[in-house]
Amino acid sequence: MLRNQIDKIRVLFNKKRDSYLCFYNILGFYPRNIELYEQALLHKSITQRSEEGKLVNNERLEFLGDAILDAIVADILYERFKGKREGFLTNTRSKIVQRETLNKLAVEIGLDKLIKFASRSSSHNSYMYGNAFEAFIGAIYLDQGYLRCKDFVEKRIITPFIDIEKLSKKEVNFKSKLIEWSQKNKMEVSFELIEQSYDSENNPVFQTEIRVEGLSAGTGVGYSKKESQQHAAQMALDKLMDEDFNEEVKKAKNNKLPMIESPDHTITKEEIKAGELESSAIDEAESTHNKIAETAIESAN
Repeated sequence: MLRNQIDKIRVLFNKKRDSYLCFYNILGFYPRNIELYEQALLHKSITQRSEEGKLVNNERLEFLGDAILDAIVADILYERFKGKREGFLTNTRSKIVQRETLNKLAVEIGLDKLIKFASRSSSHNSYMYGNAFEAFIGAIYLDQGYLRCKDFVEKRIITPFIDIEKLSKKEVNFKSKLIEWSQKNKMEVSFELIEQSYDSENNPVFQTEIRVEGLSAGTGVGYSKKESQQHAAQMALDKLMDEDFNEEVKKAKNNKLPMIESPDHTITKEEIKAGELESSAIDEAESTHNKIAETAIESAN
């Protein structure tokens, strides 16, 4: 409290008083190093140079903020849901830190009006807000430390804007969302089981890789094929929000030779609308197909 009063007095005589007050309304405290917060809102489309001549934008703060936000949300969930298993905690955290949620949170606290970007930037309506939110978290961490950063996330983000209990029960079908994206953008997406192993209790563990136009977009691990596909799909959706990776995907698509579509792998609009075919159903269909083939071969012999 005393430090906040001292900071308030210092701000009254600062030439950036309006900026300090603006950030105070969002943070609930006065920044010590306001340049960090200004940098967090500087999109790479208008990268500036520091006094030392180094390029300055919010990418490094975004990298840091992403890691800090993951740790803080994990910390909060660990205390909130005592006794819940790792899978539940991981899924709930994923729902909170996914790009769509972060975009909305950035708008809720008013960051969208403060971000500086070039008007030509095509990412304005896709992931810029969420990236700036993560960079903002990184700025708070560097300026105030972990505990103040956690206090901000818990009291000024989660409490007013996120119903954790409700969100934890919400089912998010990342695989279906990825399939819809691939159909809309006419991109080839494949789900490949790359490894099956066993944990210390001899439970089967599956690892799935998702490739978009032949490029690795994400891997996921789970105790079922479906779970591993969901985790991989979530990672792929996040990666596809990256401007550079999107460009790689487009180049890969343009460089590919025309391919003959196989009717066996065409996904219908009805399947997309319904969500997706469950992995178990697919496995059962493949098993049935194999049995029919074996029976036909035996009959022929």
